[in-house]
Amino acid sequence: MFGCIVAGRLVQTDPQQVASDKFVFSLPDCENVNHVVVFMLGTMPFPTGTGGAVYFSFPDPNTSPVWQLLGFITNDKPSAIFKISGLKAGVGGEHPFGMMSASHMPSVAQVGVSIESLEQLAQQTPVSSASVSTVDSFTQFTQKMLQSLYNFSSSFAVSQAQMTPNPSEMFIPASSLRR
Repeated sequence: MFGCIVAGRLVQTDPQQVASDKFVFSLPDCENVNHVVVFMLGTMPFPTGTGGAVYFSFPDPNTSPVWQLLGFITNDKPSAIFKISGLKAGVGGEHPFGMMSASHMPSVAQVGVSIESLEQLAQQTPVSSASVSTVDSFTQFTQKMLQSLYNFSSSFAVSQAQMTPNPSEMFIPASSLRR
């Protein structure tokens, strides 16, 4: 039902179901993560009148997890990018994950999705430092992603003299990627 992308290096589509309406993704190496993306897979919509509140929890071996509300996703807004680099461990508020048993205490950071009514989602206030990324940061992300694509593709570059004809293989000129 949900997926989670962590800083472009980890994609998860199989959260652990910890209750009938609660799902958790584990995020290893969270110290170096700036953003997470939570999205619906499109295989199953939320039940009518509900959406998913998205929470984040830092690992703390000395205490129970502290969950911070990042925002929400719904059938009408099936994905969101959240900035988590400014969040602080140990700072949180009310959350639906408080009743998790000790076996669910994390040694890694976690992103939780709690299915809640749309009315309840509208009344909740996310932590201020977990702003949903704006178009400007999306544009910046896209530019960096395209630069990475160009760099990756260029690593396979050969001169025209080095090419061996293969009618079943398509070649894309580097100049078209550069443009």
